[in-house]
Amino acid sequence: MSVIRSKYSMIAGVDEVGRGPLIGNVVTAAVILDPNKPIQGLQDSKKLSEKKRNQLYQQIIDNALSYKIAYASAKEIDEINILRATLLAMKRAVEQLPIPADFVFIDGNKCPHLTLPSEAIVKGDSLVAEISAASILAKVTRDREMYALDSEYPQYGFKNHKGYPTPEHLAAITKYGPLEMHRKSFSPIANYSK
Repeated sequence: MSVIRSKYSMIAGVDEVGRGPLIGNVVTAAVILDPNKPIQGLQDSKKLSEKKRNQLYQQIIDNALSYKIAYASAKEIDEINILRATLLAMKRAVEQLPIPADFVFIDGNKCPHLTLPSEAIVKGDSLVAEISAASILAKVTRDREMYALDSEYPQYGFKNHKGYPTPEHLAAITKYGPLEMHRKSFSPIANYSK
């Protein structure tokens, strides 16, 4: 990793949130941090409290050299599958960075097809600051989408389970049926006809 850092100056980290839920977008973020404005406390977003994530989200937005949040919709997930949709959303985030990267670290074991060099790092959100930052942007963004959905459809309990297949969520789908933005290709939803 240090060899890469000595060779490239605009290194982006990329992560996703939302592969497992039954509803909504898969959200990705790409972040290039500013070495002159270090951000303390970056780590895997899942290991942070919601309050801390929100604080770090704002710090990243304010201090990163470049960032982009991108999506693949539930419809795209249904059409091309969750893995391909995730890679597509990652590609969108990287390609739409306002200041482009010259190297990309991707969380996980697979890189999207990019025109610039990249490396996949398993558990990268705990190991690479840029990926941690991307993880936080993606997580906060998707959680906010779920809170908005909860305001519109409070009977589904999205603020509690964030769209994951919890007993509460499955019970709500059984009672009220799936919503338009539920992922029809995911088996709990595929069992219901609209």
